[in-house]
Amino acid sequence: MEQSTSLSIFDERKAERLNSGIADQISARTYNVVMCLALLWGFLVNALMVEYLAIPILHALSGVKPLVIFLGYIVLAFAGIFISVKSNNPWISFLGYNLLVVPMGVMLCFIIPGFPAAIVTKAMLLTGIVTATMVLLGLVRPQFFLGLGRTLFIALIVGILAEVVATFLFHYTGTVFDWLFVVLFSGYIGYDIARSQAYPKTYDNAVDCALDIYLDIINIFIRILALLSRRN
Repeated sequence: MEQSTSLSIFDERKAERLNSGIADQISARTYNVVMCLALLWGFLVNALMVEYLAIPILHALSGVKPLVIFLGYIVLAFAGIFISVKSNNPWISFLGYNLLVVPMGVMLCFIIPGFPAAIVTKAMLLTGIVTATMVLLGLVRPQFFLGLGRTLFIALIVGILAEVVATFLFHYTGTVFDWLFVVLFSGYIGYDIARSQAYPKTYDNAVDCALDIYLDIINIFIRILALLSRRN
C-alpha cells in the first residue's frame, strides 16, 4: 500500500511539471543555461560554506545533539523540495532550492573537514567524471533512461531501508551500500537529465530539474568520498 501511494505521488509530481507553465515557455538554450546556473549556484554556496563557515558552524552547533541536527536538516530539506515542486513561480522554487542547499551545506561542514584535502579533491574529480558521463548518456539515450524511472525509485527506497536495517540492527559498515547508491544516483542523473528535456521549457521547471540533479550529484560525491576514505 505504501509503495503504490509513493508511486502515485511520483506520477502526480511528474504530471504537474509536464502541465505547468506551458504558456510561459522559453528557448531550449535559455532553459538549459538557467538549469546549469542553478546547479552552479548550489555547488558554489556549498563550497563557500565549507571553506569559510565550517568552523563557525561547528562551534555554533557543538552543543546540539547529532540527531537534532540531522532531523533539522531533513525537515528543511523536505520543506525546500516540497516548496520547489509545488510552486509554479521560479523565484519561489529557487527559495525552496536554497532551503535544500543551505542545510546540505551545513551537513557538508560536518562531513568534509574530517577528510584529507587530497581525498576530497579526488572525490570531486571522480564525481565530475561520473556526472559528465551520465549527462551525455542521458542526452544520447533519453528513452532508455526515462524507462528506468520507477525501477530507480523502487530500488532507492529498498536500498535506503536495507541500509538502515543493516546499520542499526547488524552494525554493518561495509562499502556495499556506498557502491549501490553511486550506481543508483548515477542512473538518476541520466534519468533526470532526460526528464528535464521532456518537460516544458520554463524557468520554473529549469529550477526544479536543477534541484533533482543537484541531489543526485551531491549524493554521489558523499558516497565516493566514503569509498575513498575506506580505501585509504
